[in-house]
Amino acid sequence: MLATLVATAGSTYRKPGARMFILADGSHHGLLSGGCLEADLGLHAREVMGGGRSRAIEYDMRGPDDVLFGIGAGCEGAMRVLLEPAGPGSPAERALSDAGGATRRGRPTFLVSVHESMDVPLGTYGAGAELPAELTDAAREGIEEGRSQDLRLQLGRGRCRAFAQFLAPPPHLLVCGAGPDAQPLVSAALDLGWRVSLVDHRPAYAAAERFPGAAICRADARDLGNVMDLEQCHAVVVMSHHLPSDVAYLRALAHAGTPGFVGLLGPPARRHRIAQELGVDAAALAARLRGPVGIDIGAVTPEGIALSIVSQIHAWLAGRSAAA
Repeated sequence: MLATLVATAGSTYRKPGARMFILADGSHHGLLSGGCLEADLGLHAREVMGGGRSRAIEYDMRGPDDVLFGIGAGCEGAMRVLLEPAGPGSPAERALSDAGGATRRGRPTFLVSVHESMDVPLGTYGAGAELPAELTDAAREGIEEGRSQDLRLQLGRGRCRAFAQFLAPPPHLLVCGAGPDAQPLVSAALDLGWRVSLVDHRPAYAAAERFPGAAICRADARDLGNVMDLEQCHAVVVMSHHLPSDVAYLRALAHAGTPGFVGLLGPPARRHRIAQELGVDAAALAARLRGPVGIDIGAVTPEGIALSIVSQIHAWLAGRSAAA
């Protein structure tokens, strides 16, 4: 079963568009709350699974006593959840598979979760599904504007409510330098669902078995603009620990004018020396360069430093303050 959070009010752990799978044995993957609603959702999922028809479930925990189903969550929020079959060959399975394929190829797409309608079967639909024009047009507008939206329309015999979710490709992080301290950084980024590419000129470092899940490119730093499509990268971290290579990476990034986040590992004195080596190219990086890269969380281990770097990039991607 697929459970999709389609509407919220007040304070909730997750926001519309969050999903979880509920398996036949009662286990689940993902969370819609902090763990306080999942058991009850499992009971509803069994009913839906037995009947084979999708349905919407509502939870309102804004009351002072908050004794709904004995949950006692105290979240001060309300949630509406769409439950639907999602086994092999189901419409939900096809919609999720198609959307995942599109985003993995770097293309934005959308999903429409219809949770109230007398004319359209409740469920999740992908970009290729046959839906009323009003729904698909609104969802495509969301792609153009990069936003999700709650849809309330009059269709046929009555009101239709749906959540049109804009799905952007996962962030693409480029790491220039594949030394030992790059491994926890790559691991943390992959755990967030990001795409990660690495480039390094050293055969012992640029090895796929050291970075499972990442794309590895062995190339000279001076060839960065030729071996990587920098326009497809959202952020880059330069951390080769080899001064000439770092200078070459940054020069290529200065000429490319992208991505908008360029992180440089190392102390301020090293950044100053690299800026001198770059000469006039340093000005092209000034507004984009974060060096030393990472938020100051007092990190001293490679894992802590990786956390500080990923946190800064995450904040920047979300439009939050990413100051060191």
